[in-house]
Amino acid sequence: AAPARFGRPAPPPQTGWERLSELWQRDELQRYPEETVNLIKAAFTAGLAGWLYGGLPAFASARRAFIERSHGELFQNRADAVQSAHRAGLRSFIRYGWRWSWRVTAFVTIFNMVSTGLSVYRDKTTISNFAAAGGFTGALFRMNLGLQGLAGGMVFGTAFGIPAGGLLMALQSLAGESLQEKRSRERRELYERKLAEW
Repeated sequence: AAPARFGRPAPPPQTGWERLSELWQRDELQRYPEETVNLIKAAFTAGLAGWLYGGLPAFASARRAFIERSHGELFQNRADAVQSAHRAGLRSFIRYGWRWSWRVTAFVTIFNMVSTGLSVYRDKTTISNFAAAGGFTGALFRMNLGLQGLAGGMVFGTAFGIPAGGLLMALQSLAGESLQEKRSRERRELYERKLAEW
């Protein structure tokens, strides 16, 4: 390890595979690259959004169904009846929220991993990266329905990936530079600084 510290610094990654392997390596400050952190944040946000999307309607529906079914039941008081209705709703919120949460998390995570991987490998962000990621993810999720499901999932995923990619690229253009441009600039500056220190 000592000769590597005192030798000439390694140049920034040149090939796609080198850039991909760098996605999972920590830097000198033990931080993961921004792309990797964004993948984790997107997965967490998708899980939360999926839980709310599946859980809130299930909560309201279960609570309403409990109230309709329990007209003949005797409760100790009004608070007991309200608590029982809320418990029924909460059980449905957890059950159906979880069902939606893990599916949305898996879809978003696979989509982001494929699109980020393609962007890092190719060292550029294009709409075709997002279309390919959407097509792959959609096909993967509908693979169990046979060849028709696979084709339908691919079409749906591609149709989903193009506008999602366009939106992400528009947001990055508002920032002034894409993640790949920023990463390349930071790599180059770090290499030049290390070379100057060497």
